[in-house]
Amino acid sequence: MIFPEPGGGPTSGRRAVITGIGVVAPTGVGVAEHWEESLTGRSRIGPVTSFDAAGAPIRLAGEVAGFDEREFVDSKLLVQTDRWTWFALAATELALADAALDPAREDPFDLSVVTAGASGGNAFGQREIQALWSKGPRAVSAYQSIGWFYAASSGQLSIRHQLKGACGVLVADAAGAIDALAEAARLIRRGTEVVVTGGTEAPLSPYALACQAGEATVSRASDPAAAYRPFAPGAGGHVPGEGGAMLIVEDRHSALGRCAPTVYAEIAGTASTHDAHHVADPAPDHRQYARAMREAIARAGLGPDDVGVVFADGAGDPVRDAREVAALREVFGARRVPVTVPKTMTGRLCSGGAALDVAWAALSLANGVIPPTAGTTVVEGVDLVTEARAADGLSAALVVARGSGGFNSAAVLTAV
Repeated sequence: MIFPEPGGGPTSGRRAVITGIGVVAPTGVGVAEHWEESLTGRSRIGPVTSFDAAGAPIRLAGEVAGFDEREFVDSKLLVQTDRWTWFALAATELALADAALDPAREDPFDLSVVTAGASGGNAFGQREIQALWSKGPRAVSAYQSIGWFYAASSGQLSIRHQLKGACGVLVADAAGAIDALAEAARLIRRGTEVVVTGGTEAPLSPYALACQAGEATVSRASDPAAAYRPFAPGAGGHVPGEGGAMLIVEDRHSALGRCAPTVYAEIAGTASTHDAHHVADPAPDHRQYARAMREAIARAGLGPDDVGVVFADGAGDPVRDAREVAALREVFGARRVPVTVPKTMTGRLCSGGAALDVAWAALSLANGVIPPTAGTTVVEGVDLVTEARAADGLSAALVVARGSGGFNSAAVLTAV
């Protein structure tokens, strides 16, 4: 199945562009630090430090170092929310500052928020479960009902910044942030002025890692250098991570009219398909994944030869990696399009991962540089970018992501 783009209409000539980027990730807090660190190619994957994970089946992760939630969240809200929402609040504040956009100066009904969610408020949930079983139901916080909820970040962002237009959340595991980006572009075309979109996650509490430990594709490695190596022979799975990115999406004409400091990229085409196979096992072929790529490129009004770089999903699992290589070959033929998996520096961030990939792609188009893949050196038949690569004239980037259960999503960003 494929989810169609909506039809045109009186505002269908509007073009959705990214004008602000806010990052909270293992590669840094803030777009400038994140971009500078990304170009080094140094992995930020290491031993879990937030708790003693010596006996845990998952001992490595990509953690956000030096993040002080008190800089972004007041004490009253801290007790009502989880770390994943703190990341979203911080990344949105950074993105709005990057876009030089003050929501208080805008019509609140022209402002929307659409996020991706997958893991939710794990640490908050663990704390309340422990209170329930050790002290009884009266010890459970009333905020449990909203702190863990997958829509918590969208709700809190809407309240904080008075975003009274469309407000929602999309759930498609690691593919969700591209689906949220697609919805943001649709809202812009339908007349919304500004959409806050993206995704963040914090799935590294003991409870969260215990939930992930049953996944066959999670790396059990103890050596960070060998833990997450997409497309490499003998790849042993992926490493979880925390963080993500939030983006400010506007109508291009409006952004230029208000002299936005930076217009990073245009959201030129998006597409989503589903494997309709088994909820836990990968599809037996790559057809629906390739179809999402082809459809996104076609909706952008481009051909495969126009794409200058692919930000790949990079599962780190031999079966899924082989499916991805097959999909790329089907779409691009014999052409060795540059491929990069910069999330090898951070780990896979659930619904925050694709949002961070979109941020990387937008920064690549704006700066003419492709960030590298860490850990993997040579892939047969794939032009894998393993060091930061100058790409003067880069005009289009394809970002692809897959989610557990068969979700496939793709987005084409173009230079403005």
